[in-house]
Amino acid sequence: MSGHSKWNNIKRKKEKTDGAKAKIFTKVGREIAVAVKMGGGDPNNNSTLKVLIAKAKANNIPNDNIDRIIKKAAGEGSKNSYENNTYEGYGPGGVAVIVETLTDNKNRTAGDVRHLFDKFGGNMGTTGCVSFGFQEKGVFVIDNEEETYTEDQIMDDVMDAGADDFTMEEGTIEITCEPNAFGSVLEALQGKGYTFETAEVQMVPNNYVTLTDPDQIKMMGLLLEKLEENDDVQNVWHNWERADEEEA
Repeated sequence: MSGHSKWNNIKRKKEKTDGAKAKIFTKVGREIAVAVKMGGGDPNNNSTLKVLIAKAKANNIPNDNIDRIIKKAAGEGSKNSYENNTYEGYGPGGVAVIVETLTDNKNRTAGDVRHLFDKFGGNMGTTGCVSFGFQEKGVFVIDNEEETYTEDQIMDDVMDAGADDFTMEEGTIEITCEPNAFGSVLEALQGKGYTFETAEVQMVPNNYVTLTDPDQIKMMGLLLEKLEENDDVQNVWHNWERADEEEA
């Protein structure tokens, strides 16, 4: 998944083709499997698994599928050994990009990611070259197109749940919290009856870059698209603030 915490990125995720949705299912399923192997199949005793189950549900992965992934991973022992690796760099126009991967072949994945940066007008940098400009946050997005929730109600519920802040705009509510509070905030909000368009820990940029050159806009879009299509890439975070005309 790609983007930052702005709703327009979430909206683009929802509008993906069935094929792209299948890729999301595969990637989240892989994360769940790794979490089970590392910490067991009980989400009450495995906070990472609990967070990933919430992420899976936010991406409309059926409960039966989630249960099947957990049971399969719990019975596989040490098969399919994956490791997490993060790559950082710049896209066209100096857009900061963080690529999180989960792979069974680090050399292959590093080569693929570097190639995509080079091909689409960017360059892969060293660890830490852009991540200092991001903050890790728990992010929950709630559909409020029907204006079901009032600002006063959200404010009370957000404070009770232990979240940090919220915004209401464009028919959506976005709630943020510290990453280590994600599980408890999630449980509290679910207990109040909330369901989510997305619920996950994200890398949220401190500031944004807007591109004006049409060629840079095209190349940046292709870079993100091709990174997301790579089976080893789990998440892509960036600080590209797309202007309204770019959304069309």
